[in-house]
Amino acid sequence: MKYLLWVLVIALAWWVLTRPRKATHIKTEKSEASAQEMAQCAQCGVHLPQDEAVCGEKGLYCSTEHRSIAQDRNPA
Repeated sequence: MKYLLWVLVIALAWWVLTRPRKATHIKTEKSEASAQEMAQCAQCGVHLPQDEAVCGEKGLYCSTEHRSIAQDRNPA
């Protein structure tokens, strides 16, 4: 009985030391870094990151083709 108790104690200690640890501070930094401002195309309505949007005088577009379909031009 004494040996069984020691085996259980050693197994518990081994499990605690080798289990994967959760890194909560790393996960929150990743989610904050991946959050971006979103924009909606004035022509088709698709949402895209604002830094990938094409600017026009009437709004933001997903491509230069949609900007020209909307008869908009590049702001100077």
